Amino acid sequence: MNKRPFKPIECGETLPQNNVHAVSVSMPKLQDVIDYEEGFGEAMKKIKSGYPRFTMHPYLRILAKYIKEKYKVSDSYEVVLLSSQKAVDILSDKYYIHNKIEIDEPFGIILVRNGTCQLQRVLMFIQHVGYNLSSRLAEDYLYNIGLINSKHKEEIEKEELAFDLVVSTLGNAYNQAKENITLAPSGMNAMYGVVKGLKNIQRKNGRDILVQLGWLYLDTMNIVKHYYEQSKVFCDVKNLDLLEEYLKDNGFKVSAIITEVPTNPLLLCVDMKRLNSLCKKYNIPLVVDSTLATPYNIDLNDYADIYVESLTKFASGNADVLMGAIILNQKSKLSHMSVEFFKHCDKAYIKDIQRMAFEIKDYETRVKKISSNTKALVEYFKTCSYIDKIYYCLNDENAFEYKQIMKDDNSYTGLISVTFNKSFEIIYDNLNFAKGPSLGTEFTLLMPYTYLAHYDYIKSEEGKKYLDEIGLPKDILRISVGSENINDIINEFKRLEE
Repeated sequence: MNKRPFKPIECGETLPQNNVHAVSVSMPKLQDVIDYEEGFGEAMKKIKSGYPRFTMHPYLRILAKYIKEKYKVSDSYEVVLLSSQKAVDILSDKYYIHNKIEIDEPFGIILVRNGTCQLQRVLMFIQHVGYNLSSRLAEDYLYNIGLINSKHKEEIEKEELAFDLVVSTLGNAYNQAKENITLAPSGMNAMYGVVKGLKNIQRKNGRDILVQLGWLYLDTMNIVKHYYEQSKVFCDVKNLDLLEEYLKDNGFKVSAIITEVPTNPLLLCVDMKRLNSLCKKYNIPLVVDSTLATPYNIDLNDYADIYVESLTKFASGNADVLMGAIILNQKSKLSHMSVEFFKHCDKAYIKDIQRMAFEIKDYETRVKKISSNTKALVEYFKTCSYIDKIYYCLNDENAFEYKQIMKDDNSYTGLISVTFNKSFEIIYDNLNFAKGPSLGTEFTLLMPYTYLAHYDYIKSEEGKKYLDEIGLPKDILRISVGSENINDIINEFKRLEE
């Protein structure tokens, strides 16, 4: 009898398990996902944590209650915790919040009146721009005042070495100077810094249109909506003819082009050489979200002006640190304007940097192991009768474009998305891998992408029609391939053949 190294993980368990700073949560059944999205049902009784920008961490709930009592805040107001006073100032200006509270705390606080639509708008804005308070900061605070009895034990780098270790590793990976790199408390906060910086720089040049190339991560698109009155979306990264035609009339009005390489979750890859020629023709900066491929798999230094990476993913590998980075390409003239981009980001909490510094030491080794596993898993999937379509970085749609930028033969992006010719729910429910949001983990992690990222589209006929238009299947499974023994990974999928 074959050993089965992958065991079912109960709904609501943190991913990674037994880690209070985990950024993912187990949703082992499709109904758990639906319950989570609907906001009620059996799963909601079990899910107490989740991705920090979407779900309030348990420590933040305790801290908010304590702050409310400490400062004698009226029940008419909700206490909203933020990463810093700078975040408070930005939110207050944007939403005209004048409920001032004088505090002496190492984080920011705003009061938002209950029973108003303003509260939901504020919470959504914090989600989009990543001004969330660190769970490690909350943990330290609560421990120091005696509201929790112990702190999570984890391996970290020395405080005096941590920041430089993270930045040096990124500098070597991207082949960029350390002074061209900054850290932020999340990938979205890094993207926010870039978008704000571009707007401030380019409006002086009469450029006020931001072009989004590809169906980008939802919060990236929301940041653009917040800060650009004019934006243009080209969903299909393969059809650069449409972009070229648009630029003929609007090229010199475009502030920047933002894209993902490759895209999430379909792993589509744009023709970087052709895109680069269009950018040069109209002097348009190119911003690349490099999270999925990582700098160890692709080299875009001849094309990108600015990189944004969510270090929460492959750089961490353990899904227990929320952090992002901006990397300015020294070949670009924008690299001389680092202050304009970096000043909008908040500072990452030192304990998060220390944890990241410990994890990032294995970044390259992790990425290359995951790459080789991805390659082998793709070859297995090609033999599977139960799989309808395989989306990966070197399939027929992408091979030409991806080979232009991949570093070596072992440079597969560690994601595979698949659709099935069997019941999606039965397949999802019966696989014993970890299942929940996020990616880039050393443990194989499955996500029913459209259900978790775009559930509102699934619920309506109009939404389903839009999903068809952008080519995003409702029943698509995104697999973040782990670094476990590849035979064990394949054998778990082989159970579907039984």
